[in-house]
Amino acid sequence: MNWKSLFAGLGLGLAAGYIIGNKLPKQHISAEKALNIAKRTFSKKGEITGSWIHMVPEVFEQYDLTYDVYRGGITAIIDGVQNRLEFLVDSSTGAILEVKQA
Repeated sequence: MNWKSLFAGLGLGLAAGYIIGNKLPKQHISAEKALNIAKRTFSKKGEITGSWIHMVPEVFEQYDLTYDVYRGGITAIIDGVQNRLEFLVDSSTGAILEVKQA
């Protein structure tokens, strides 16, 4: 195999991968995985005593950007006080977008 054939094949492979990657529908993480991400994050602050999450993503708009998010909640003991927190997790990346006291 010569270098010309190698680079031609490599170029075609990269181009095909790019095109296919942009055409595939966006994948969502599962609601269970989103809840585990939130629990792992909040467990650094205190003991988790309860949690819940909606299984169906909803649309959330922030700063003129639209996200598909999972809405959930955590009950945690932080500094000896029981706190109820609600959160939104981006269903594409798993990033926690918003947290507020319930």
